[in-house]
Amino acid sequence: MIKTYSNKRDGNKQLSPHFKVREFAEQGNDEIKIDDRLLPLLEAIYAALDCTKIIITSGYRTPAHNAKAGGTRFSQHLYGKAADIQVQGVSVEQVYAYADKLLGNAGGCGIYPPGLGRANGWVHVDVRKAKSRWKG
Repeated sequence: MIKTYSNKRDGNKQLSPHFKVREFAEQGNDEIKIDDRLLPLLEAIYAALDCTKIIITSGYRTPAHNAKAGGTRFSQHLYGKAADIQVQGVSVEQVYAYADKLLGNAGGCGIYPPGLGRANGWVHVDVRKAKSRWKG
């Protein structure tokens, strides 16, 4: 189920042991949509990698922000079903490998390694029904 939040009203609301509403927010936009299935996925990654922090670099996006960010027309970020993450102390390759394994035959998982003008890499994870994997 996709829930809609207000960053102003709900930003400090704890959604799960390690994530608050505001971490999924787009700068300058109050509305945030988050699919309930995304949080258990992120918590499973957190637990398995025994990390100190997962940083969500991009959560919910408005269509305008998604276009500016170079997102696809039907990006899962538009529906609150995706998060781009960086895990402190863990390589993007390790994060991708674990997320891919965890998602099995469903969900989206993309790796964006450092380079190509990116100082840091990230991993995209989402809770779509069909399996999709890619390297950006």
